[in-house]
Amino acid sequence: MDNNRIRIACIQHKVLTDKYDNIEKLAELVGTGELDDADIISLPEMWNCPYKTELFPEYAEPELGDTWLAMSTLARKNCKYIVGGSIPELDESGRVYNTCYVFDRSGNQIAKHRKVHLFDIYAHGQQVFKESDTLTGGDSFGTFETEWCDMAVNICFDIRFPESARLPALAGAKVIFNPAAFNMTTGPAHWELGFRQRAVENQLYMIGTSSARDPEAGYIAYGHSIVTDQWGNIVMEMDEKPGIGMAEIDLEYVEIVRRKLPLMSARRTDVYEVTAK
Repeated sequence: MDNNRIRIACIQHKVLTDKYDNIEKLAELVGTGELDDADIISLPEMWNCPYKTELFPEYAEPELGDTWLAMSTLARKNCKYIVGGSIPELDESGRVYNTCYVFDRSGNQIAKHRKVHLFDIYAHGQQVFKESDTLTGGDSFGTFETEWCDMAVNICFDIRFPESARLPALAGAKVIFNPAAFNMTTGPAHWELGFRQRAVENQLYMIGTSSARDPEAGYIAYGHSIVTDQWGNIVMEMDEKPGIGMAEIDLEYVEIVRRKLPLMSARRTDVYEVTAK
């Protein structure tokens, strides 16, 4: 095995109204053999739940709930890492979070990220959406270890804030996953730009996994799951339809670019600093 190369599969599926239909669809896709060559399976934001704020509490489940168990089991049975997009998480005090769980090849949870920046927007009257009506924001950006390198997770709107990628990069991350559901206003304008921008300025790979576009849904996702590299290249980009996008990334290329263009060591930390509280 080449420890510098990682095969990543982005599952871009149409989100159904029944949570268990979504879980069954995921199991079906993983079981087809199409993902046999993948090392990591990446899922979309809110992949088990329609993207409606009023539904998040209804679909929410605690850690170790049915969706968590399904992802853990699929990771273990198929010997794959799973970056679990996000699902509505219910904590012990009744708060609901937009949460990504990450599992290793043995099905062990190795990371958990709660979306920090909630999507409250009024896009020129074309799109009004307020996640904070039902969700609570997370409070940290961390990294997790894999057999290849340290990685991290942001969720959707987090990508708008440079610190969300810079903090994991400073902590050693070479890959950042961003499960997301950009809409038909923000997607065409900023989807590709945002992933290329964060990849270049932090000299790492960005992985964006979206749900497929469904014109009949209350919230219409842009789709276009994407992988961008540290030179700003698009390694893989899907269209808006359901499917699986496969990409191979090369960690040696991360080191090559970082040596050629030593951005991190050139930072003026005597003038400014980015720190986590």
